[in-house]
Amino acid sequence: MMNQLVLSVPAISCGHCVKAIAESVGEVPGVGSVAVDFTAKTVLVTGTADPAAVRTAIAEAGYEVAG
Repeated sequence: MMNQLVLSVPAISCGHCVKAIAESVGEVPGVGSVAVDFTAKTVLVTGTADPAAVRTAIAEAGYEVAG
């Protein structure tokens, strides 16, 4: 079953941020797609990935998930 997870990442401030987060999250098992919204400062993940693993991948890319 495909799920959607939307995370707020306030530190997204440039194209490099978008690329780094997308690449890191894309490596998490179960991630079907990743969309990083520069303007809204959000990360939308679809798939069957563990939300904790997605949060860890964002942290490993150097960013903090709000909330």
